[in-house]
Amino acid sequence: MKHAANDKIGLGIFGKMWGYIRLARPRQWIKNLFVFSALIFAKLIFEPVYLKTVFLATISFCLISSCVYILNDIFDADKDRVHPQKRTRPVAAGIVSKTEAWVLLIILLPVALIFGFYLNRGFGLILLLYFTNNVLYSTIVKHMVILDVMSIALGFLLRVIGGGVVIDVYISQWILLCTLLLSLFLGFSKRRNELVILEEGADSHRKILKEYSLEFIDNMLSIVTASTVMAYSLYTFSSKNSYYMILTIPFVLYGVFRYQYIVYQKKEGGSPEDAVLSDIPLMLCILLWVVVSIAILYLG
Repeated sequence: MKHAANDKIGLGIFGKMWGYIRLARPRQWIKNLFVFSALIFAKLIFEPVYLKTVFLATISFCLISSCVYILNDIFDADKDRVHPQKRTRPVAAGIVSKTEAWVLLIILLPVALIFGFYLNRGFGLILLLYFTNNVLYSTIVKHMVILDVMSIALGFLLRVIGGGVVIDVYISQWILLCTLLLSLFLGFSKRRNELVILEEGADSHRKILKEYSLEFIDNMLSIVTASTVMAYSLYTFSSKNSYYMILTIPFVLYGVFRYQYIVYQKKEGGSPEDAVLSDIPLMLCILLWVVVSIAILYLG
């Protein structure tokens, strides 16, 4: 009986610790790879000092984004319980209490911001702006149609800008435009997935979903998809780095089309990081785009 009680306590401690880890959502840290964009296109990825700085900046974004996820889980716990997938999140499932989540947030947020300001004052301000944007999203903007998706897109833009600020390099307006359009594409795809998965109960999980319809989102996706491909193509045509960047267009086309296949045919896309990590063709496409782009930029 004593051994059984000890095993139960051990499993309880392990379950709580695993709950804290899940609360930070490490799978979603893949989004923070956008911080490397400026480093790659500035042709500095093989410079150890710059690479180290951007790597540390990415860790800072991982910490601050985890703070955002914790805050979202606290605010949305009741609504997450009616979602077929989100109901397993630590706070919604009761693995971690709201009080425990607040304590973790209070500890983690200052660490993330202090670390960011230590790297670069401007970068620290970017982190603070990123967190503020997400607080506004969680409390106000997520209830405002279209602006909710634009707020999500701003988060991706700030990652790219932060990556440039921390090493003090110029960020091409084309990179910012392509990032904006791609993030809008991912945001509207997420909303579409929520409508499809939740069906009649969509607005009970997220009130803003009653302002959306599949027809409206499909129209938005058509506009954003075409704009993304066109903007990236124009960037490659006018690229000062290398004319051969046009060779990367097929990867972008396939990646966008593959993601649409995931959204429309597989009825996924609610979580971009899961879509990328679980779909081997899409993952390979992204890796090939990175490899070919680096080869063209650095060897051209």
